[in-house]
Amino acid sequence: MAQLPGKVALITGGESGIGLASARLFVREGARVVLVGIEESLLKAAVEELGPDHAVSAVADVTDSAAVAAAVATGVDRFGRLDVVFSNAGISGEVAKIVDYPEDVFARVLAVHVGGAFHVLKHTLPRMNDGGSVIITSSVVGLVGFGDLSAYVAAKHGQVGLMRSAAKEVAERRIRVNTLHPGPTSTPFQDDIEMRATGKSQADAALDFDGLIPLGRHTTPEEIAAAALYLASDASAMVSSSTFAIDGGMSG
Repeated sequence: MAQLPGKVALITGGESGIGLASARLFVREGARVVLVGIEESLLKAAVEELGPDHAVSAVADVTDSAAVAAAVATGVDRFGRLDVVFSNAGISGEVAKIVDYPEDVFARVLAVHVGGAFHVLKHTLPRMNDGGSVIITSSVVGLVGFGDLSAYVAAKHGQVGLMRSAAKEVAERRIRVNTLHPGPTSTPFQDDIEMRATGKSQADAALDFDGLIPLGRHTTPEEIAAAALYLASDASAMVSSSTFAIDGGMSG
């Protein structure tokens, strides 16, 4: 039996990686999806893959409140409802000590992760059906600290605070709000962080990071998508204000 029959899910960062893997799974489970991102060609390819009956896309930078509002309107106009919101857009920033960290990059990382999630909440919550689900992609670094990633760590912790506030505000509407905390996941986004952090090739950097994970390997985007599906579906009807880790034991 499908887990998201007739549901409509909006996914930011939906053109690649975890966002696209989740869109594929959500559609297989009966949902229609609104894909929001900044890469128009990738968004169009994703809609073509998923099928225009099941997907629509909108180009928006989540730091732009008006663009997010327009993207939400596009989705609601196309599919008539909104049941699930997956706030998943993100950037990595620099790998540098705090004393050397570029101030403009620090501000941009917080603007994308915290400000972006705020804009998504601000414009989706009034359009969501009661009993829906909001998922915000944080990270293992939203639960623990790592050096040389101050902006990313601060932003991912900030998303947890935003989630907890939102969860209380919409509880009377039975809308659940949770953060999802992936550990190192096999995507180009993570590859880039690992290579810059270690100064090594992708394969060697991945091995170094595997050594930090108690279960000994990177997570796949499809495994993160499965966790997002649980939080999106009615199976998690009593799960709210939680930090859902899928990190191979890194944060334990």
